Amino acid sequence: MLKIIIKDGENIERALKRYKRKHRNVQVMQNLRENQFFTKPSVKRRREIQKAAYIQNLRDQEEF
Repeated sequence: MLKIIIKDGENIERALKRYKRKHRNVQVMQNLRENQFFTKPSVKRRREIQKAAYIQNLRDQEEF
């Protein structure tokens, strides 16, 4: 469970923004969506390799 300690005189919008950032960084929703269905380890590995290749391709294009 995420806890946000509100400091004295802190604006509620700012505290809400901190909460949203923590929630996104913890990746709660992403983990829930991932674990809805079973994914074979070979498929997970294939996706990781494809993602790494895509990111590497973007970085290579950025250098030029």
